[in-house]
Amino acid sequence: MRVVLDTNVLVSGLWSSFGPPATIVGLVAAGTLPLLLEERILGEYREVLARRRFGFDPPRVESLLLQVEATGEFVSAEPLLAPLPDPKDEVFLAVAISARADYLVTGSLRHFPPRARHGVAVVSPREFLEVLRGR
Repeated sequence: MRVVLDTNVLVSGLWSSFGPPATIVGLVAAGTLPLLLEERILGEYREVLARRRFGFDPPRVESLLLQVEATGEFVSAEPLLAPLPDPKDEVFLAVAISARADYLVTGSLRHFPPRARHGVAVVSPREFLEVLRGR
């Protein structure tokens, strides 16, 4: 399964050890859910997860990011033809479209309008886990 994971899912999954985002982070940390990546996505993961306001344990974050890098697939993304409401989200959709991802998982569905998705299923963490359970 080809998946792009928005940073907000990682933040939510590290913030609380319960709920769909935590389950997804656990799958990523275990290496059973490889992600589609691009250097800008990995850079955002690093920058956001290191923010002091979250108070995440740096060794835990580093371990997760090393696993993401080791199991992920780096792709070259074409620029989007139309801007998104939040320009910081554009790289996630660009990677998903360019790599023909099955899913882009995000806690901010409204940031990815249906007209811009070009066939990529943009789903919430809960919806994504329902898909995984149904397989």
